[in-house]
Amino acid sequence: MKIAIVHDWLVNYGGAERVVEAMLSIYPDADIFTLVYDEKKMGKIFPKEKVHTSFLQGFPLSTKLYTKFLSLMPRAFESFDLTGYDLVLCSSSCCAKGVITSPNTAHVAYIHSPMRYAWDLFYDYKKSSGKLTRFFMDRWIPQIRLWDFVSSQRIDTLIANSSYIKRRIKKCWNRESDVIFPPVDTDRLSPNGKDAEDFFVVFSRFVPYKRIDLAIKACASAGEKLVVIGSGSQEKELKELASSYKNADITFTGRISDDEVKGYLQRCKALIFCAEEDFGIIPVEAQACGRPVIAFKKGGATETVVDGVTGVFFDKQAEDSLLIAMQKFDDLRKAGTFDTQTIVNHAKKFSTQRFCAELKEKIDKTISEIQR
Repeated sequence: MKIAIVHDWLVNYGGAERVVEAMLSIYPDADIFTLVYDEKKMGKIFPKEKVHTSFLQGFPLSTKLYTKFLSLMPRAFESFDLTGYDLVLCSSSCCAKGVITSPNTAHVAYIHSPMRYAWDLFYDYKKSSGKLTRFFMDRWIPQIRLWDFVSSQRIDTLIANSSYIKRRIKKCWNRESDVIFPPVDTDRLSPNGKDAEDFFVVFSRFVPYKRIDLAIKACASAGEKLVVIGSGSQEKELKELASSYKNADITFTGRISDDEVKGYLQRCKALIFCAEEDFGIIPVEAQACGRPVIAFKKGGATETVVDGVTGVFFDKQAEDSLLIAMQKFDDLRKAGTFDTQTIVNHAKKFSTQRFCAELKEKIDKTISEIQR
């Protein structure tokens, strides 16, 4: 069987790329098609011999400026000739799912999210954009939105990465989908067998919607120690915020190795997770290390955190709401509510092995239905 795996772009390694890596473990002989590819960053995981890129790869600084080419992305993905492939498996949060396949080809798309900037988050992106960007958004996004809907109709099987995204798929594309949670490397993560130390952790890209500022404000106000792991466009702003509190105990680690991240997750008393995510792998990773999560009660976290068992929720993205949740967490922790092994067992429900088995079953079913 000849198989193609299609992914939006291969320029950084994150949660979506872990999905592609897991897909490749199921079908190691598959070819990979993607918009642009950074061999220096991704070559060890996705060898260049396997990767086919679009015409956008030839553009200057394409691996850095690829998001600026949104108006060309539909054409780029539709330009891939997938004739002769028996299975096309897409991993998509943008345009990858829009490839064209023959009637006899099984087309299965794993959807991280319909394009946020084309649908419900369009107005948020527009407000935070410059005048020139807003001009082009008004001009191009209606066409992109139409293409996004039309291209979703030619997929045989849609898979959502959470029930949250399943609802968004129905709303944007009027299509039903099945839910398969993304793979989390729970085998690599485990408790260290020691009592938690007296600090919280935030682990994230430093971008506005992650709301790292909430964790900084709440911990500074409560006199709690916070370790902030990661980097991004908001780094200067967040460091200035932390320094504005005289006695705040906020540490920024920058980008660190996976083993160092694991060490912080094993030792912290809890992870604070303030974003509204489609799924959110980090809370599962913290739980795989046996640590509870204090999470915003919206998006994928509601499907990965069990309130009062593996963590606690806060209802609003506001400092006072998070402070209430932190106090609730502290009370439950002192009462011995959070059992390490229970938390770990819950995290294992999101393992890579489970993902591969569920995805393979869904693909096999799709293929058998097409071959009837």
